Amino acid sequence: MEKTELRSAISLAGIFALRMLGLFLILPIFSMHAKGLSGGDQALLVGFALGVYGFVQACLHIPLGMLSDRYGRRPIVVLGLILFVLGALIAASHDDLVWITVGRAIQGAGAVSAVVTAWLADLTREETRTRAMALVGGSIAITFALSLVLASPLHESIGLDGMFYLMASLGMGAIMLAIFVVPNQEKVSQTPFVAKFSDVFFNKDLIRLNFGVLVLHAVQITLFLTLPRLLVKADLPLASHWQLYLPAVLISFVCMAPIIMISERRKRMKPAFLFGISCMMVAQLIMASFDSISPLALAVLIYFVGFNILEAMQPSLVSRWANNAKGTALGIYNTTQSAGLFLGGVLGGWVIQNMNEAAVFYLGACLIFAWLIIAWSMRELSVKVPQQV
Repeated sequence: MEKTELRSAISLAGIFALRMLGLFLILPIFSMHAKGLSGGDQALLVGFALGVYGFVQACLHIPLGMLSDRYGRRPIVVLGLILFVLGALIAASHDDLVWITVGRAIQGAGAVSAVVTAWLADLTREETRTRAMALVGGSIAITFALSLVLASPLHESIGLDGMFYLMASLGMGAIMLAIFVVPNQEKVSQTPFVAKFSDVFFNKDLIRLNFGVLVLHAVQITLFLTLPRLLVKADLPLASHWQLYLPAVLISFVCMAPIIMISERRKRMKPAFLFGISCMMVAQLIMASFDSISPLALAVLIYFVGFNILEAMQPSLVSRWANNAKGTALGIYNTTQSAGLFLGGVLGGWVIQNMNEAAVFYLGACLIFAWLIIAWSMRELSVKVPQQV
């Protein structure tokens, strides 16, 4: 990547990382902390407090993406991050489940993931875009792994209100990056709505990718609902799970990087894409078939290799097919991603309750196999994609 592209990728990955670290830190400890709050004994209310963030995001990804196509990425990102900080401050200042829910809903209104991704697409060339997206995906994966290590110690030392204040501080850092560090090279499109919304929504290449991200994140949620149970049964305590996740994430980056670079250099994205999907399916089948640490650790590594390849390639491909409607297309993409998170939680919870852990992994394998069939017909991208939407 050129110097400006590298600066763009690192700074925008930093925005993602600062924002997501705060969110991830809350997840491992919130349900336990909520038991001491008014209404915290009702699992539905606790789940709603956690899930309202994603629900509001799903409602606003598309309109914010469309606004960024018209008015530019930077002002929309800054506005979204201000809402993120405001929501964190509201949640931090009230030791009440209702107000924490309100705060998280306001945080969700800052739905800028699609806009940040579109911004990165604006600032990178097609031949380097997937590598730039991989940096963003890597930053998210690393913050997730760090959150598993840091959440419990931080909760013990500063409490939940302190963690929300920390989240607000991280959000302020992201605002500083957006204003002062991201290169000032973006241009507001002179033809912001070249394509109708319906043309973007029903574009078959984008539909294929949207289905893929729904499956990708539905399976992610079902995995993390189920895998911790298996690891505990395999005599790995919950507090030690990070010792498995963190090395798997780091090794997967080492494995994923050359695959991404070679596929871009040779203009052969499709084989890498299908390989990533296949890795995830194999990992699900291993987890369904074995319950000891060694095969589970191998399955987690294979899963993260596939996941990180797809997490990097999919938004890059969306931005290439979308052209002047990148914000709109990525808004739809991120909305579908949020729907996948919700679907995975509902399906995974129902299957665990009525069947068993292995059934969850077989369900994941079936969803991924359906994705593999759909992806098999995808077109290979040339160096410069003809305008699609």
